[in-house]
Amino acid sequence: MNKLFALLLSFLPVAALASVGGETLDLTNHWAGYLALTLFVIAYIFVMVEEFTHFRKSKPVILVAGVIWAVIAWVYVDQGLPEAAGVALRHNILEYAELFLFLLVAMTYIEAMRERLVFERLKVWLINKGFSFRQLFWLTGFLAFFISPVADNLTTALIMGAVVMAVGSGNNRFISIAFVNIVVAANAGGAFSPFGDITTLMVWQKGIVGFEQFFSLFVPSLVNFIIPAAIMHFFIKNETPEAVEQSVTIRDGGLVITLMFLLTIATAVSFHSFLHLPPAMGMMTGLGYLMVVSYFVKRRHTSEPTSERFDVFRKIANAEWDTLLFFFGVIVSVGGLGFMGYLALVSEAMYVQLGATYANILVGILSAIVDNIPVMFAVLTMQPDMSLGQWLLVTLTAGVGGSLLSIGSAAGVALMGQSKGHYTFVSHLKWIWAIALGYGASILTHLWINQALMDGPIL
Repeated sequence: MNKLFALLLSFLPVAALASVGGETLDLTNHWAGYLALTLFVIAYIFVMVEEFTHFRKSKPVILVAGVIWAVIAWVYVDQGLPEAAGVALRHNILEYAELFLFLLVAMTYIEAMRERLVFERLKVWLINKGFSFRQLFWLTGFLAFFISPVADNLTTALIMGAVVMAVGSGNNRFISIAFVNIVVAANAGGAFSPFGDITTLMVWQKGIVGFEQFFSLFVPSLVNFIIPAAIMHFFIKNETPEAVEQSVTIRDGGLVITLMFLLTIATAVSFHSFLHLPPAMGMMTGLGYLMVVSYFVKRRHTSEPTSERFDVFRKIANAEWDTLLFFFGVIVSVGGLGFMGYLALVSEAMYVQLGATYANILVGILSAIVDNIPVMFAVLTMQPDMSLGQWLLVTLTAGVGGSLLSIGSAAGVALMGQSKGHYTFVSHLKWIWAIALGYGASILTHLWINQALMDGPIL
């Protein structure tokens, strides 16, 4: 029975095993373990079909998180260990709190820049330049690749998707192929930066990979993007879309806020690298920058109606709360599964029996089916004995593996909603062979150029 659950969990996200000073119970063969695992699987099925049910993904996982820990606490109290579950849960909540604060600040800045029309100005500039469809294909791809390391892959995909929808109106084939390219490029670009994807952020905050060490993945990430793009290039007709006369001016304070965002990133890096403080503290300091700037922006426009003035607290309210709460539900609920003992089974099944390299490649494939965030939490909390090169490998595969399917990444799911039927699960699936070639080539590139890191000391 243990082996059966180990095999099942190797295809499911597992996370955050709490380190408890006292005694812990192995509940993998207990009714409580079976119940918790069943409830989590049901909740995650609801998450995977959100596109069809429109039942927000945060709702089932938050509910199940509470039930799982209530069951754990019940068993521990019954066994005369009333404090152990509480200590373990607090560890999970602390893990989530750092991620939450970091992401909340980043989302607030992105929302502020969007409201100040920074991204809209970029979109209109591209539209009015008169590029051909092939040029736009490459330009939106490269912009997605280089913007996502700073902005994050989801926001980048939505910006580039808006450009493609505007210039490709009436050319459904171009929109479909360009959207596939944007998803691949945004995910690949996010893989070589701590700020490009939630998974890279988690690895950096954990202190396993240093800020500058992520850039060892630049070339493998570029290969992951270039190979499928080069293949799809030949399926786009070299025509020029009709020019669209449109003009957008960045609102007052937009450029200053953009500079403050870059300064905030530098602050977070400095806090982590030089002061050995959590990056989230640096991001919260950066939120202070935005609050001060917002005061002066608001003062310059006192004649405007109150509802139209820049208000930083409205930007915080407009953050992606469904996503933030989803992370809470996943981290806490699967943290409970880890505390029950399932984490050890998965570690044995993947990293001992398969070996680190094959296990890390499998992580990327699983990320295309199951969200890469809880999958990466599983790896981080299992803490397998791996070299820096292996940790970079799993960072790469978890980041770019989601490109294999449209549902494998937040960028793909978001663009399916934005495309109005032009980009679908099936239209993306047609190019899985080309994307898989890029996935395999990026892994081989990493194994080649970062061989010294692969053979380095165990971290």
